[in-house]
Amino acid sequence: MRAIAAQDIKRRGIAAVDEALKEGPVHVIKNNRPQYVVISEERYQELLEAEDEAYMARIKASLEDVVAGRVRKFKSADELLKALDQETDD
Repeated sequence: MRAIAAQDIKRRGIAAVDEALKEGPVHVIKNNRPQYVVISEERYQELLEAEDEAYMARIKASLEDVVAGRVRKFKSADELLKALDQETDD
């Protein structure tokens, strides 16, 4: 991943970012540490779409667990915590 100093952005403006983005995502370095990541709008939209797909896949898997009976019900949060403690002890 390409890196660019925040000072370079201050000095050269958005042109510095545009140039760096040609090579992919850009780390913006501030105080000698990566502080930000700049990505293209296209890549941002791809990430949002992937996030939505992963969310829907988790929901689908959860619903499949319910239908298959792989879900346990507890009367209270305390009961759930006790069951979790027992599982870690095993």
